[in-house]
Amino acid sequence: MFYGAMVWDPWLIVAQIVCLQCLYYLTLGVFLSFLVGTHVSHMSLVYFFDFATITSSTVVGWCVIASFLFSSVAGAGYMIYLIERANKCLDFSATLYIIHLFICLVYGGWPSSVTWWVVNGTGVAVMALLGEYLCIKREQREIPTRYRSRA
Repeated sequence: MFYGAMVWDPWLIVAQIVCLQCLYYLTLGVFLSFLVGTHVSHMSLVYFFDFATITSSTVVGWCVIASFLFSSVAGAGYMIYLIERANKCLDFSATLYIIHLFICLVYGGWPSSVTWWVVNGTGVAVMALLGEYLCIKREQREIPTRYRSRA
């Protein structure tokens, strides 16, 4: 991507948000299938959107917590290719988790569990900080040259 003058492109921003949200939930589903699916008889959207499943008192709850945290790490990796700019990582991470909060509100009501807030707050921080770090590392790479000088 060319990093010249910033051009306001709302369709690009919306497409990036939708792609990041979809990839996040796809990754969360994979992690939930592997970690939680081995402990429960059937999977459902409860593990995605109900705050009561994020608990530190059961093995399944710890598996759900791990799934959310692993998904935030994967989300940081997705931002390298989707967002590409370190200064936008916090915005997109916060947007992803705000949308997740609204979906949780519609699905199961206001999250009253402290554990839910800690896990999701940690997820925002991990995704934003790790995404910024990875994007900065990518931005600082040396530009490869095709021709070498004969000096």
